[in-house]
Order: sequence, then structure tokens, then C-alpha cells
Amino acid sequence: MKYKDGQIVRAGDIVQIYDLYRGVVVASIEDKSYLPGYEEREWDYLESGALIDTNFAGLVHYPHANEQLVLLSRGVEVRQ
Repeated sequence: MKYKDGQIVRAGDIVQIYDLYRGVVVASIEDKSYLPGYEEREWDYLESGALIDTNFAGLVHYPHANEQLVLLSRGVEVRQ
């Protein structure tokens, strides 16, 4: 999955959602990158998109790229 600007969504990214909210990408399903505590075997059934721990609704699955999802900063490097 990619942001509107073409950058790849990665686990650990800090994002802004709809100009109002923020979140942390905890899993990038297609790239198979996950933050500690989020295991691939638990989430690979989703097949695509990203899991984002948001400040408005907790854990949210975004199955497709969303133009309202903006990368604010890259988090720590995550091993795939």
C-alpha cells in the first residue's frame, strides 16, 4: 500500500488521518512488516492494506490506499 505521494506505507509510520486524527501503522500487510506484538499469522488473512492504531477508534484496518492518510514521520526500522 502507498501513500498519495507514492511512498510505501511501513510499520512504525506516524500518520495523520482526515486532517484531524493521528495514528501509528502497526502492520503493513502486503509488505509483511509488523511492529512487535502484532504477528503476521494473526493478521495475514486481511491480505492487503495496513492496520493503524488510531487516536480516535483504536485499531483500524485500512484495506486500500486512502488519500486522507498522510505520512508525518517514519518510525523505527522494523524487520520483515
